[in-house]
Amino acid sequence: MSQTEVVQLLERQRAFFSSGKTFPVSFRLAQLKKLKEAIKKNEAELMRALASDLGKSEFEAFTAEIGFLYEEINVALKNLKKWVKPRRVLTPILMQPGSSRVLTEPKGTVLIISPWNYPVQLTIAPMIAAIAAGNCLVVKPSELAPASASAIKRLMEQCFSPEFCSVVPGGVEVAQNLLEHRFDHIFFTGSTTVGKKVMLAAADHLTPVTLELGGKSPCIIDEGVDLETVARRIIWGKFYNAGQTCVAPDYVLVPKSSKSSLLSFMKKAIHEFYGQDPAQSPDFGRIISSRHFERLVALIEGQSVFTGGVWDRESKYIAPTIIDRVATYDPVMQSEVFGPILPVLEYENFDTALAIVKRHSHPLACYVFTANPKIENRVLREIPFGGGSVNSALMHLLNPRMPFGGIGPSGMGSYHGKAGFDAFSHKKSIYKSPLWIDIPFKYPPYEKRLPFMRLLMR
Repeated sequence: MSQTEVVQLLERQRAFFSSGKTFPVSFRLAQLKKLKEAIKKNEAELMRALASDLGKSEFEAFTAEIGFLYEEINVALKNLKKWVKPRRVLTPILMQPGSSRVLTEPKGTVLIISPWNYPVQLTIAPMIAAIAAGNCLVVKPSELAPASASAIKRLMEQCFSPEFCSVVPGGVEVAQNLLEHRFDHIFFTGSTTVGKKVMLAAADHLTPVTLELGGKSPCIIDEGVDLETVARRIIWGKFYNAGQTCVAPDYVLVPKSSKSSLLSFMKKAIHEFYGQDPAQSPDFGRIISSRHFERLVALIEGQSVFTGGVWDRESKYIAPTIIDRVATYDPVMQSEVFGPILPVLEYENFDTALAIVKRHSHPLACYVFTANPKIENRVLREIPFGGGSVNSALMHLLNPRMPFGGIGPSGMGSYHGKAGFDAFSHKKSIYKSPLWIDIPFKYPPYEKRLPFMRLLMR
């Protein structure tokens, strides 16, 4: 879109928002129901797009992308009337007679910039929250998942008028063009590097942002756990979507005495899930682009590969790969892997494991596998991270009733369910006082009133 076209689109959306049509709960509920029906109608097309872009199986496409959206919409439909109700709060004695309440209002026109790894879910899930909150939307899907972007654009054009919701496909220059304009909120999902650029652009207009980023999410394994079960859960979480998941286990920390057994169980799990040749498995995806493929191959070369380590450039296939004998200074430990490569590090004592995690920036997720409540509490207390699971991987983000988001370099703000509604809403505080009485105590002159005020305000 040209600058002129963007300006015209934003003017139409601001006019539509100013008309007040998005404010009634009935309007928002109707749009969410319409969206749900459109997703149902276009399920097959969305699945074909996900297979084209990422080689996703129908199971992964439905559970992690489409089915996830149904759950988000259902939660919003069920709870929206409760979420929008004004909330009365206690009024201090000094403000009597009077009452206090908090109103929840939409912010206006919002910009959503989505990534390529879950291109349907991570585009439409924040849209659900923005619609529930009563906003108008401009949506920029990732150009790296072109089939999904096209399918989403067609779906939204079936559902909504452009002055309410408009999907703007295109490359980096389109995102940069959009970011030059004033929005009332920006929601970005992607890398920390690009997140900084989004925040910098938003600062020009003092636009609030929600940033869903990433980081090196650790799996910390304690002594005395069922290593076979742990291995299966980690392997499933790591190689889901070929490792291209923002909360995928990024590396494993395991006691030295348990490492050999864990590696064997992990290899066994890979074969059980994907067969002897994962390239032939309908359940194992492909790398999104040649650039990401080459970056991942470079992380494998020269490393001690325990299993996997094979690839095919033409199909952008990289086998589920486990790297052994990893040191903290190795390239694979310097940034988020975001692919089907899992480094395994051993540790002598639990303090050492925690120290390794703390060397990295705050991760988006953290996973601890333990039967010891003291170890569990130490991890939850001592490591800052966005969210996580105990004795599991990935599962925490599936519950739309829990906020999902990062901390520091892994993100800012959260969404899903009520948290998403809040992210796209403004809380307006209102105090109301009657006119039939006017207590003069608060007016000057203040002589001899301070002792009484001290009594009331302590």
